[in-house]
Amino acid sequence: MIQGECDARFASVREQFGINLAERGEVGASVCVIHEARTVVDLWGGVADRRTGRPWERDTISLVWSSTKGATALCAHLLISRGLLDLNAKVASYWPEFGRAGKESTTVRMLLNHRAGLPVIRQTLAPGGLYDWEYMTGMLAAETPFWEPGARQGYHATTFGHLVGELVRRVDGRPFDLFFREEIAGPLTLDFHLGLSEKDEARVAPIIRADPPSQREPRSLFLERMANDPESIQSLMVKNTGRRSPGDHDSREAHASVLPSSGGITNARGLAGMYAPLATGGSPFVDADSVRQMSAVSSATGIDATLLIGLRISLGFWKSSDNRQGPPGARDSMILSEEAFGHPGMGGSLGFADPGAQISFGYTMNKQGRGVCLNERGQSLVDAVYRSLGYRADRFGRWS
Repeated sequence: MIQGECDARFASVREQFGINLAERGEVGASVCVIHEARTVVDLWGGVADRRTGRPWERDTISLVWSSTKGATALCAHLLISRGLLDLNAKVASYWPEFGRAGKESTTVRMLLNHRAGLPVIRQTLAPGGLYDWEYMTGMLAAETPFWEPGARQGYHATTFGHLVGELVRRVDGRPFDLFFREEIAGPLTLDFHLGLSEKDEARVAPIIRADPPSQREPRSLFLERMANDPESIQSLMVKNTGRRSPGDHDSREAHASVLPSSGGITNARGLAGMYAPLATGGSPFVDADSVRQMSAVSSATGIDATLLIGLRISLGFWKSSDNRQGPPGARDSMILSEEAFGHPGMGGSLGFADPGAQISFGYTMNKQGRGVCLNERGQSLVDAVYRSLGYRADRFGRWS
């Protein structure tokens, strides 16, 4: 059963949301669209906990994985907009311990661009080390880059959050989660948590892993590299996580920890609400120049060294990236308009702003899809939003 509200102009979003639940394997989910500062879609439905049958309610929240990185990047941009953080400054000028082992010239821009050469940590992380802020930032400060900083783009899937989060902490002085809560989540009244309180635990929808691919489907290049090269970035990313166990992302310890790469817990309303000011000029959080920087492609060097797909990145965010005509195993895509920027999460969650269309969008779910970008469930909702606004897809399927 679908609940919530949907403006008649965006009826196709509700239609696709229903098809997702009925035909595309959706278990429980939420979607929200804010247009010109007005909420036009706020829907939820399905089952939050498949083991108990608990329904997905208005206040259900879930782990959004790397969609969290959008919140982390926004925190950095607040400081940049206030003149407190310089994109071209060396990271070591704010975080002195970082300036060693080949990282002396690494700039703030390189951290936001995923070009710092620190996509993973080589040394085996202690069980539970991921949940210890000082331990993780100390390991990153001691790490030697995998390539000369600035020379390559390689998605920093598990390290971006602690790198940028520690930079924010060094500049501002507050713990990163407190900065996010006081500067963004609080002022916007977002139900968005970096370090979930115990009183909110009962509202969380547990994650359901993606179905395994059929034998007829091509295996992703990422998984091929992971399986065949145990020393690769891809293998280290999957195996050297610092978690207690492979499935402990739903544990109370994981939810309570501050994990700014992949530990945000929210719903579609929280994601769309966070991006809403950026869709209409940035005020009161950042200036218009900052929004333009967030929207502009700043790194797009062909195949990403980590994900092994074509990936276009702005300063801390992802841009529309179309790999549908690429080789088998590397076709993961996220199709937005050219002005849009945001961040997906593993399994398909998404938050983004589109200043040209003056929309912000959020989508969360518990049943993961395969791939590292959007799957058909999330993309169908995005497509419906753009069609509702009168956008047309060109012959390559790109929105304009």
